[in-house]
This record gives sequence, structure tokens and C-alpha cells, in this order.
Amino acid sequence: MRVLVTGCCGFIGSHLAVYLRCRGYDVYGLDNLSRATRESVRALEEGGVGYRVADITSPDQVVEVVRLFKPDVLVHLAALVDVEESVRRPSLYTYVNVYGTSVVVEKALEYGVERVVYISSAAVYGEPRRLPVSEEHPTNPTNPYGVTKLAGEHLVKTMCRLARKHYVVLRLFNVYGPRQNPSYAGVVVKTLERIAAGKPPIVYGDGMQTRDMVYVGDVVEAIERAIETQYVDEIYNIGSGKPVKIKDLVNLILELAGKKELKPIHAPPRPGDIRHSYADISKARKMLGFEPKTGLREGLAKTVEWYMRRRLSCTK
Repeated sequence: MRVLVTGCCGFIGSHLAVYLRCRGYDVYGLDNLSRATRESVRALEEGGVGYRVADITSPDQVVEVVRLFKPDVLVHLAALVDVEESVRRPSLYTYVNVYGTSVVVEKALEYGVERVVYISSAAVYGEPRRLPVSEEHPTNPTNPYGVTKLAGEHLVKTMCRLARKHYVVLRLFNVYGPRQNPSYAGVVVKTLERIAAGKPPIVYGDGMQTRDMVYVGDVVEAIERAIETQYVDEIYNIGSGKPVKIKDLVNLILELAGKKELKPIHAPPRPGDIRHSYADISKARKMLGFEPKTGLREGLAKTVEWYMRRRLSCTK
């Protein structure tokens, strides 16, 4: 099976592309490299994954890739993902995440793709009315990033239906793990950045807000299941199914990094942030056979080890 991965040089995309190739898929990638890290690019090259430097907002560049590779499945990961930045630059996020999605899906369908796996976000739900959040929960995003991901979902569903092709939408919760780009990462890597600089980590708000942290290795397995499932034209939550308080998460990172003396400091809540969120993953369990395997302590330990090793190599 031929799988095209957009955003292949990003955090999740690089893990996915290498994983799929190891699993025997014919994988090719597309990325404009605007927010790629050298580490992720190197992982692709060492993993034997080919890719083309191209932008999803350029129809000509996208056509060149899909015409030559002729994918059976499109996994669309390429997107801008920083919530804070989306609040400052909503038009940029609309252009890349909505228009870019329409371009890459349109061209993939024109050249014979049979299935689109669209990587969405829990941000589409906004502030939950009830917990855990199931796929039937109303969508009410609180920031432009969430709005653009929801618009992308509607585009993918409508375009695939009109073309009589299949789609699978995965709404990812808070993904973490090695190779996360520090410039656009969430609380885990930003906490590690502060620790490495000898500074106390910052907790926005009171730290009692909750998130569903899911390890990147579990996420790529879920994406493979979306590529293969017979239960298509569906939306699935992908998370751990367990909430963790931000203050507890930060303290666990400090413990694993051996820096418990760096007590967190508090800052005002950020615009667009939600208070509580964690996933009901029963649908993905039942229909995809998805089961997160990596516990929070284990996943954070792997991430801390990667970060410290990366930092050491950067100082040589």
C-alpha cells in the first residue's frame, strides 16, 4: 500500500513515516520544512523514507507529488499547530490549515487516492460540557487553531463523500514524546527547556487544569489502524483516556529530570486555553482496536532522556 504523509518532517509525521516504512508500507512524504527540525529530517533519511519539499498551499507543488507517487492513502498531518500563535495570526492559520487542506485533499482525490486520514485535534471541542469527551460531544472551539481544524474536518468529509472515497478523522489529544519541536511544543518540552536553562517551569493559571497526555508511539499505531480499518467515514478520539493535572505533570517532569528543587512559578492563564479535557476513547478501542500502551511516567521518562541526550549533543 502506498501512503503519502503530509507534514512528514514534523514531530508526529516523522515518527509515523518511519514507523509505516518499518511496517512494510511504501511511504513518501511532503513537507515545506518551515517548522521541521534537523533531528526529524535526519530520522526520515536514516529510516529510508523519501520526501519532497513542497507546500500544501501550492496546487502545482502538490500535483507534482501526487502525480508521481500515486498514493492509495493520504495521511494529512501538515498544519500550523500553535494555539497562542493562532490567536495572534488567525488569517495565517486559516490559509494553511483550511485552504492548504482543501488543496492537498482535492489533488489527492483527483489522482486516485482511495482514503484520506485527516489528523484533527481535541481543540475542536473547546471547553467540554461533560467529561470524558466523546466524539458526540458538541464542537465549539475557543481559539482559531481549533476553528481551522474543525473546518478541515468538514472539508475532508464533504470532499470525500462527493468523490465517493473514504475518510477517517482522528481527533488527537495532547501528544508528547521525542523530537517535539521546542518552538511549537506543549507543556512537556517547554518545561524541559526551562529546566535545562536552570529556570523554574512556568504553570499558566493555578495548575489544576487537566489534559489527556498521549505518547507519540501510541498515536502512530492509531494512525496505522485508521489506514487499515474497515470502519471508515468515522471520527475517532485518540488519547490516553486519563486526565492529569498540569501541576502534577510538571512536578513529574521535574522528578524525572532530577530537578525537584526548581519549584514551578505561576503566570496568568493564556487566551484560548481550556480548563479541563480528557478523551473517551471507547469508540477507538471498539472499532479500531486502539489501546494506548505507554503510561505517563514511562513516556515522560523516554522524553526526558531524549531531551537531555539532544541537549548534550548540541553542546559538543
